[in-house]
Amino acid sequence: MVSELRPATDSRPAQDEHRYAILVADDDRGNRDTLAELLRNKGFETVTAADGEQAVEIVQVQLIHLVLIDMHMPRLTGLEAVNVLRQTLHRVLPAVLMTADATKDLLRQAFLAQVYSVIPKPVNTNIVLHTLTRALNQVYGPPQSPAGPQPGPPTPTQESD
Repeated sequence: MVSELRPATDSRPAQDEHRYAILVADDDRGNRDTLAELLRNKGFETVTAADGEQAVEIVQVQLIHLVLIDMHMPRLTGLEAVNVLRQTLHRVLPAVLMTADATKDLLRQAFLAQVYSVIPKPVNTNIVLHTLTRALNQVYGPPQSPAGPQPGPPTPTQESD
């Protein structure tokens, strides 16, 4: 049986809170901290995990909007963690996988696990930011202005004689 995945209605940040929470999971502390700092500087809330099992535990107790996860980690690989989350969550959680060895088999497995994208390591920060923004917009919709839609420019009117 195939079920359609939909985001939970309360998974988008409240209107007065424009920050998404992103989990950065990587067993390399330097990579993890660098990515978390980059994302914090761009206005995201960040949470970090040192392995796949810790990532699963965090997502089960804290509202996370997107997971940026390394493939090769102890206890659970990135794909194993994503598969566990897909089986246990009742909402869509976009996941972006990072790996230094993006083989065809790994890409196929990532596709089957409904991973949003696979980013090559070492990561390019522009690619990370672009990919995460696209994933968040696709799942949660584009950011909305707190003031609502803004009126367009006035339309010229024609006077008749």
